[in-house]
Amino acid sequence: MARAALRSAAWAERWFPDAWVFAALGVIVVAIAVLAFGATPAITVNAFGDGFWSLIPFTMQMAFVVIGGYVVASAPIVARFIDVLARVPRTGRSAICFVGLISMLASLLSWGFSLVFGGLLVRALARREALRMDYRAAGAAAYLGLGAVWAMGLSSSAAQLQANPKSMPAGLLTITGVLPFSQTIFLWQSVVLTAMLIIVSLAICWLTAPSDSQARTAQDFGGLDTAIPELPSRSRPGEWLEYSPLLSILIGVLGLGWLAYEFTSKAVVTAIANLNTYNFLFLTIGLLLHWRPRSFLNAVTRAVPSTAGVLIQFPLYGGIAALLTHAAGADGQTLAHRLSGLFVHVASTDTFPLVMGAYSSVLGFFVPSGGGKWLIEAPYVMQAANDLHVHLGWAVQVYNAAEALPNLINPFWMLPLLGVLGLKARDVVGFTFMQLLVHVPLVLGLLWLLGLTLPYVPPVMP
Repeated sequence: MARAALRSAAWAERWFPDAWVFAALGVIVVAIAVLAFGATPAITVNAFGDGFWSLIPFTMQMAFVVIGGYVVASAPIVARFIDVLARVPRTGRSAICFVGLISMLASLLSWGFSLVFGGLLVRALARREALRMDYRAAGAAAYLGLGAVWAMGLSSSAAQLQANPKSMPAGLLTITGVLPFSQTIFLWQSVVLTAMLIIVSLAICWLTAPSDSQARTAQDFGGLDTAIPELPSRSRPGEWLEYSPLLSILIGVLGLGWLAYEFTSKAVVTAIANLNTYNFLFLTIGLLLHWRPRSFLNAVTRAVPSTAGVLIQFPLYGGIAALLTHAAGADGQTLAHRLSGLFVHVASTDTFPLVMGAYSSVLGFFVPSGGGKWLIEAPYVMQAANDLHVHLGWAVQVYNAAEALPNLINPFWMLPLLGVLGLKARDVVGFTFMQLLVHVPLVLGLLWLLGLTLPYVPPVMP
């Protein structure tokens, strides 16, 4: 497996294009499909243009997930904690597995924090040259949080949406009702699936890690700076407030007060289901952990370049989503309707998890947005679940587990991590591809098997 991973990595380094190329190809493929089913050129281009800016609010939220995660993970006290963690592994191979474990556990809380924290942990381990840790394999391990289990945790966009009726479109609410976390991510079947994914992913990390003689360390990629830069001394009177903790304390008190109100006036699962609350929480904690505004602002400055891929690619995905759902063909049906008709036609109660899982994973490569894609898929896949009498909460988990599969080779969500590590997608995708080869049959098989243990429950309205 180590030799296969190295060959896969070598192929990817030579042939894998930039992440933006995949997004552009997705637009072209979907546009051609829309035209092939009878949509006029005018309808096609209008759908693409109208959808191009449709995800701007979500784009900003995703950018702030990266910024908030980086700000917290790079705070001096957290950076020291990362340095302490980096002393634990004794070999390069164990370091790669250690990164994978930390990344996956952190992603169950927040995928954005997982990406940045995992990346900074890799950098800290890479500074221990005696480890001979393969920098590419470690980067791939740091990506496992988003590539394997993120949607099975608290930051699952689909589970959050289904638990909060005020966030759901009215049409979706009538189909699914309210599905609390106890019916989705906290099902014992979901816990078993998540545990199996973590165990198997770590085993693959161990088996595919290059030996010391074949490892390419951080030095082979140009080396690393020694650590996060220290805050320079104040040089002019006008910087007094930037170096004083006064503003951080005052803003932090306001922020913590609002957060306290949110979490005391609402159910916890409702409060954390709001992505704006997530971002507000991380930014407030980050400001207080950095203590001085100048340190906080410097961290934000270092984080912003990692959001470049999000900012430039999300509009393309907005265009893809609009092409799928708004560009009607000659018979008045959209491509999404055609896909859903095919989906319902071939699925049965027993095969629903397999068919839905395969469909969601393929579509996820072209529309890699857990929340946005769920809004596209949910109306017809959840109606199919009702028609076939499939447990609705498990249908959400089928989506969650399968939606993560294309992340393993789709470079889009790698961008924040790659920005922290200074790598390209081609450097890590050879190793994540080996994970994908095992994850596909494992995930689909477990989704089918565990789904057999769950009875159908009709939608529960608020």
